[in-house]
Amino acid sequence: MRYRLTFIGGVVVGYVLGARAGRERYEQLRKNVQRVAQNPAVRNAAETAGQTGRGVALKAVDAVASKVGDKLPPQVAERVRRLRSNGGPGEDDWGTSNT
Repeated sequence: MRYRLTFIGGVVVGYVLGARAGRERYEQLRKNVQRVAQNPAVRNAAETAGQTGRGVALKAVDAVASKVGDKLPPQVAERVRRLRSNGGPGEDDWGTSNT
């Protein structure tokens, strides 16, 4: 999904940068992008995707830690402990809420 969104974003940027339609078309595209980005459904979908990604990442950390156990080097084990402790609700590293 991330690659698809990146590709679509690249196509849009390429079109905007390569368009010869002038300033009017650029302003029209910019307004449409802003309207889509401010749509509550789009914002909710993006936030849900972020929360789902965090949940999957925490499950992966738990699975790896349980299978590898004490075989981890101390630096990696400390990083896993830090990831587990940061997994709760609150603010993430980007300064946004996880709600």
